[in-house]
Amino acid sequence: MTAAVAAPTADRPPRIRPSTPLVSLRGVTKVFSTGTVALKDMSLDVAPGEFVSLLGPSGCGKSTALRIIAGLGEATAGSVEWPTADRDAAGHPHPEIGFVFQEPTLMPWATVFNNVWLPFRLKGRSRAAVRDEVMQALAMVGLEGAAESYPRELSGGMKMRVSIARALITRPKLLLMDEPFAALDEINRFKLNNDLLHLWENFGWTVIFVTHSVFESVYLSERIVVMAARPGRVFRDMAIDAPYPREEDFRTSSTYADNCRRISETLQHAMGGRGH
Repeated sequence: MTAAVAAPTADRPPRIRPSTPLVSLRGVTKVFSTGTVALKDMSLDVAPGEFVSLLGPSGCGKSTALRIIAGLGEATAGSVEWPTADRDAAGHPHPEIGFVFQEPTLMPWATVFNNVWLPFRLKGRSRAAVRDEVMQALAMVGLEGAAESYPRELSGGMKMRVSIARALITRPKLLLMDEPFAALDEINRFKLNNDLLHLWENFGWTVIFVTHSVFESVYLSERIVVMAARPGRVFRDMAIDAPYPREEDFRTSSTYADNCRRISETLQHAMGGRGH
């Protein structure tokens, strides 16, 4: 994978991408016990700091690919490689990953603070020892004032912010997001899209974002991996040639409209099974 350079903006220098991927899928195939082939020979490189979306209809294997990357499922064939990850004593890669699911999956009996503390609690770190880190994570998503609230007291958008804060508390290098905003109304979805981009730009994570929305993928992504279904595979890997930062004026620009049209046409080809 060659180094990639994003277009410069007036207030930010060009992005220089390392040539060594953070994560690579090599010929990944997933066959479920029912015989369903969810993925077939899927290969993909994601560089450190990239924002990549997996776009496709329901059932095309997007979430399956994300779970295999996260180690929540195993590939039937092929491999997931971590060229730069730290290794454990046995030499196995130990990537630093945060995962945001479609549903916030918060503990309803626990406060916002305790929900975000959970990853550290599982590692044996006390509430008092990580208080500053938890509060910093909540501040990152604009919820520092809601630390002692309970999930039942929060809106859908606020619950998703808590979920994002929990995924970020350990400062992962890779953030995996499985249609996190799909259940939100359009206003909250747009706002969280903006907030996510600001966080990504400020902190430099790598993001792999699963969505079935052409509009969301174009707004967020540097690259969109359009997937074909049954079996799931990469149909086309497409760059979005638009600079960051992206604000609301980007949504009404001709560049945005042209990219949405181009991606939508490609998705239609992928769904129709026509070739590259």
